[in-house]
Amino acid sequence: MHLTQEADCAVRILYCLAKNGRRMEGRAVGGEMAVPLRFCLKILGKLAAAGLVTSYKGNGGGYELARGADQITLLDAIAAVEGPYRLSRCLCEPDGEAGECTRGASGSCPFQRVFGRVSATVNRELAAVTLDSILREEAENS
Repeated sequence: MHLTQEADCAVRILYCLAKNGRRMEGRAVGGEMAVPLRFCLKILGKLAAAGLVTSYKGNGGGYELARGADQITLLDAIAAVEGPYRLSRCLCEPDGEAGECTRGASGSCPFQRVFGRVSATVNRELAAVTLDSILREEAENS
């Protein structure tokens, strides 16, 4: 099990913007992070819709972080392109809507409880890592 390519690229795109600390064209971001331009622009659109980046049109346009690197987490990045992280489809949606239990055992299934705990742990860990903390760690290890 691993991140989708889209989620992986979203994290790298946000990292690039945080590291450079300035407005960048989509082409430059894609080039620096080795993400094809069309795919990069698609992801930047999702990140903008989620309020993580701001898009500027016209001459001098481009993309930049919509808030500080210390306020954007890995969970934010992944959720922007993939939706909420759930280990299994059987888990409830964040809005409380029931998941997809194929056995009709929603609420009484031991796997659902275990998968729910694991998902909560992963979400807490992803929410604890900010772009800023990644940049600081990189600087310490350079």
